[in-house]
Amino acid sequence: MSTTTTSIATTSEARGTTLRAASPSAPAKLPFSLDIYPKLDYKQAGHLRHFHNLVTQADGEWNHMGPLDGSGEWEDAYRYQLATMCYAASVAHYHRLPLLRSVFRTLVRQMIHKMLHKSVWGYWFLTSHSGKKLDPSLTELRKPWADPVKEENIMYSGHLLLMTSLYAMLFDDDEFVEDKSIRFIWDPLFWGMGTETFEYSNRSLQQVILAQMEKNEWVGVCCEPNAVFVVCNQFPIIAMRYNDIRDGTNEVEKVLERYTAALEKKGMLQNDGLWSAAFLVKQRVAAPTKQGTHTAWNNAFMNAWNSSFVRQNWERQSTGHLVRANGRTVLQATNVAAAYRSIVAENGGVPEDTSAALVKAKELSTQDAYRHPFPFQSASRGLFMMMLSELGRREELNDLLDFADQKLSPKWERGGLFYPRKDDFFDSAGDYVHVEPHSGNSAIGYARLNVEDGQKIMWEHPWTKEGLNSRPWVEGCSLGDDVDFLRGVWDTERRAAIVTLKSWEGDFEKPKDVRIVVRGLPMAEWAIYVNGDLQHTTDVDSNGTLEVKVAVAPSEEVDVVVCEA
Repeated sequence: MSTTTTSIATTSEARGTTLRAASPSAPAKLPFSLDIYPKLDYKQAGHLRHFHNLVTQADGEWNHMGPLDGSGEWEDAYRYQLATMCYAASVAHYHRLPLLRSVFRTLVRQMIHKMLHKSVWGYWFLTSHSGKKLDPSLTELRKPWADPVKEENIMYSGHLLLMTSLYAMLFDDDEFVEDKSIRFIWDPLFWGMGTETFEYSNRSLQQVILAQMEKNEWVGVCCEPNAVFVVCNQFPIIAMRYNDIRDGTNEVEKVLERYTAALEKKGMLQNDGLWSAAFLVKQRVAAPTKQGTHTAWNNAFMNAWNSSFVRQNWERQSTGHLVRANGRTVLQATNVAAAYRSIVAENGGVPEDTSAALVKAKELSTQDAYRHPFPFQSASRGLFMMMLSELGRREELNDLLDFADQKLSPKWERGGLFYPRKDDFFDSAGDYVHVEPHSGNSAIGYARLNVEDGQKIMWEHPWTKEGLNSRPWVEGCSLGDDVDFLRGVWDTERRAAIVTLKSWEGDFEKPKDVRIVVRGLPMAEWAIYVNGDLQHTTDVDSNGTLEVKVAVAPSEEVDVVVCEA
């Protein structure tokens, strides 16, 4: 049995409230069912808990996050894991748990803190030298620089811009709009002429990005030297939209007009529907690609502002990567997908017998023509799942999620769910089982937490200062309280704040004490219900604040409802 208890605080946080016996106008039992309010399932809550576990590690500790190449240059680097965790937390807050401001502000703020750690962006000093893989005309290395955002490197700066713009939009917090609020400290212990500090704000960072887009004739900002990737430029574009809303401007409309024209002019969309590998700035040519991973990643976010195009093209873009065979949709390795696409092209369409075509593709995939050009597999698993979640392709997504749960060794650790790194490409049954940290730590979690058109809805209806201040919200609690939050919504019609908590399974003998502060309440008499039973009624004055303390017993759910009496 639950040992749940509640009390109304008498601290300054709740000043102006008056505890009273239950009002005759407040029923002894909650007068409506909570079943109408969706709640996170334990896997969704487990992903959020895993994000919390990762980003609350001591600075410099990156347990479970080590990338395949070790240098931070590939698609599973710390920056991508952290950014995708941030986007997953953001869609979960916006679409599923909008009442829980402090829970998600604390989580996202810590993700930004980690994003600014030198271990995340320090790779850039070496990368800034450039190299012949992406600039074949290079005859000598460039003079390097440590500042990770002043030029190129949109694969870091674009994510950082969106993370800090989301922080302002979701929580009405302008911390990163302040001058020098984004700071990079370059201080190798035994190298260099002394510490260098590079300081920006969200808006000055945006101006640096815009200047580079203009310099590159609006096709985008380079990721690595000389190479503009379509996907990495989606994140700063979305950030500009949120910044426009807060600033009362419309810069993003002008950017998109020039950007879309540049993509067409530079030939960035291939005849087979895939986005080119990159635009090589010096050579002024779009480099061809055979892999669809970046296209899927791009679709997951381009859907925000170009949904009709994404929805019209995603299926042919996914051909070979997502194959319907033996009654389920299965993800294929990059080289197998490229071979499958060649079979489709020769056949004039998807073969009637997809299983036979897949067998043939696996045989062809060992040929040099289909080998992956880099020593590491793309982070395709999580990125295709992110795209499917955004497009609401539940059947395909559920097939991939079921496969992950059956084949990819899901692990629960300290209440968090993730899929450990798996370097093998195929299992004994011939199924593609490779998992890198970007997919296993964050992208699969994003896919579970997102909703159909999750990015598109946020683009079209971002939260505003006025909107946030017009409805109640919860402060005072976080995932650091060792409880998970399964519900967190405000029902305007019933004038009710609904929170469902669960203590995750661990070595806990005593209930977890959680302090829930509801702010922004109208002046009225309010009733507090726990697990459907009336506890107290309370008068709330112009302070608009009410505090509830609740003890959550191990492994049990507790429903807390604050509604007008």
